[in-house]
Amino acid sequence: MDIRIGNGYDVHALAPDLPMWLGGVHIPSETGFVAHSDGDVAIHALCDALLGCLALGDIGHLFPDTSDEWKGVDSKLLLEKVVALVHEHGYAVGNVDITIALQRPKLAPHIAAMRQVLARILGVTQDRVSVKATTTERLGFVGRCEGCEVWATALITKA
Repeated sequence: MDIRIGNGYDVHALAPDLPMWLGGVHIPSETGFVAHSDGDVAIHALCDALLGCLALGDIGHLFPDTSDEWKGVDSKLLLEKVVALVHEHGYAVGNVDITIALQRPKLAPHIAAMRQVLARILGVTQDRVSVKATTTERLGFVGRCEGCEVWATALITKA
């Protein structure tokens, strides 16, 4: 069986009066992500993990933040394009695991919706999409509510 594993990591700063999108879901919050796109740091890390499976670089290479084409783009569209690349290379998504580090707001009420949205885009059942949230116990830039960081791991299999 031909399987590949990739890891992704992304960080975005937080600022007042910006929308917060995580895992394709709008999260009510007083702060949101500073970014060229919609700033969905969870989807960005997941895209990097999937691209890593195929050794295709990162999303900055495919969707540069210097391009007006991607300004304000819905990150779900970026993930759809990356999943299409996975399929074009003859692979299917096996499962993904995402860990979000954010001090606030609390994400537990939104995790089921994130899993549902991501599973639909990935073309897998929800039991193949893990999303976990944690704080950093008020340590570091995450703990000071200055930003969010996300780690993602993806496994793909030859279709």
